[in-house]
Amino acid sequence: MGNVILIGFMGSGKTTVGLRLSYRLRRPVIDTDKEIEREEQRTISDIFAADGEAYFRDKETACLRKLIGSANHQIISVGGGLPIREENRALLHELGQVFYLQAKGETIYERVKDDTTRPLLQGGDPLAKIQALLNERDPYYQAAADVVIAVDGKSFEQILNEIEEHVNERERNVSTEG
Repeated sequence: MGNVILIGFMGSGKTTVGLRLSYRLRRPVIDTDKEIEREEQRTISDIFAADGEAYFRDKETACLRKLIGSANHQIISVGGGLPIREENRALLHELGQVFYLQAKGETIYERVKDDTTRPLLQGGDPLAKIQALLNERDPYYQAAADVVIAVDGKSFEQILNEIEEHVNERERNVSTEG
């Protein structure tokens, strides 16, 4: 397998870190949200609006199951809500090494405040909404993660170095055990 999985709240840097890590480790990157959008031929906002969150969450689980059968030495970035389901957390562990990009509410708010495509941010007081969701989701992210990386105030270079260190360490351990 040897997959690197990035989890975390929206705006924590999963997409950017995934792309940059892809170049650095010379591995393809998969974004579960993009996979679902491609399969459904519509945006996540449209899926939420037309079929609801439960339908979308089922699609996420199906996507993980498919990746377990096909993904090998890839970087996989998953949607912010995916690790909430216990079944998904188990599938993530099966799929590879899970990195939680942990960010504070203020950091996330600064990064996503102008993004109108995020269904969860519509309505009043987005910072309070982010903080509440973050508090609710953090235990799930912690439970899903093999490694927690605090991203606040770090450059992408520092974050990538940290991830790469853990990936190399894990691969050294696997090769000495094998």
